[in-house]
Amino acid sequence: LRLHHSGRYCCGGRVVSQWRESELVTVHSEGPALGGVPVSAAPGGQVALGDSLVLSCTVATGTGPLSFFWHREGSGAPLGTGPHLELRHTGDNDSGQYRCRVSNGYSVAESDPLNVTVLGEWDPLAGGDP
Repeated sequence: LRLHHSGRYCCGGRVVSQWRESELVTVHSEGPALGGVPVSAAPGGQVALGDSLVLSCTVATGTGPLSFFWHREGSGAPLGTGPHLELRHTGDNDSGQYRCRVSNGYSVAESDPLNVTVLGEWDPLAGGDP
């Protein structure tokens, strides 16, 4: 049973020489619900300016092929589409709250926000990338 199988159904058949149909029945198909979508950061929610940080998203309950979408509060475009999001060479604009949204084609679950703080300031006189 798939989500697109939802609809109205009836049963029909021939009784003696007459065609008969049952009452219409409405069927609602629902997929397995997703739940418990924690987000974690390695090595933690604080990262030094210029270092890398990996965010991970897992699903505690639910099955099916999973699609992941990463967002930062205030940013419109998705940042990534896998269970992990790597922030390389972090800058001041990488600080903020990150969320992971997971879908299995039937339902969608979203994580609580994870606060990421980039520590330090970039010194243009010291060289290197910001």
